[in-house]
Amino acid sequence: MASLKLIFERQWLHALCLGLLLYGLCQAVELEQVSTGAAWGRDTLFWLWLGVGISISHQVLVWFVWRLQLHGQYVTRCLGAAGFPLYAVLFALLGIGRVLPVFIVAYANQGTLPGDGVLMKLVAVILLLPSLYLFYSVKRYFGFKRAFGADHFEEDYRTMPFVRRGIFRFTSNGMYIYGFLLLWVPALWWGSAAALCLAAFNHLYIWVHYYGTELPDIKRIYGSPTS
Repeated sequence: MASLKLIFERQWLHALCLGLLLYGLCQAVELEQVSTGAAWGRDTLFWLWLGVGISISHQVLVWFVWRLQLHGQYVTRCLGAAGFPLYAVLFALLGIGRVLPVFIVAYANQGTLPGDGVLMKLVAVILLLPSLYLFYSVKRYFGFKRAFGADHFEEDYRTMPFVRRGIFRFTSNGMYIYGFLLLWVPALWWGSAAALCLAAFNHLYIWVHYYGTELPDIKRIYGSPTS
């Protein structure tokens, strides 16, 4: 089997940063404005921690599958041609699953953020626009298959140039910068302190994935990080 050192490369950073994020979140949920509210018979904190659990599961799945495939092709050796499609389904389900709790938390905990509600809604709309443009750019120029990590599975993807069209004209890290702005939208639209905490956790945590998992893999696949 591939060296455990390669599979766990930089996962100390993942564990350390995740621990710090969870500690900060545990402090935040002690605040009354974060813990108040309920939806569908469950309190706000149930939905918040559900969202956290799904987010962690999502990123652990991606790390584990990517590294097993990159350092030994173990996914396709075990599952054959079905390896990537099965992984992609799990990726999509967990990806959607980490978005939905933010909306539920925002609804359950609405009205807990101080400030002008109209202004917060305006900011929510402003943040929505680049996130929508990001998903449009992924669909048109990048491809969802490639976004899921097809370059870990198929050699053809490793020879493709980095995308510099759509939102990727402005940054190579469009998915990390703009995609996760979507999670801030319900928090601001409903004025929810708890949803704001969950959105912040998700947005910070995806950068942990970038530096702990994706960037090392980019260097091994392409020889250098995107720039």
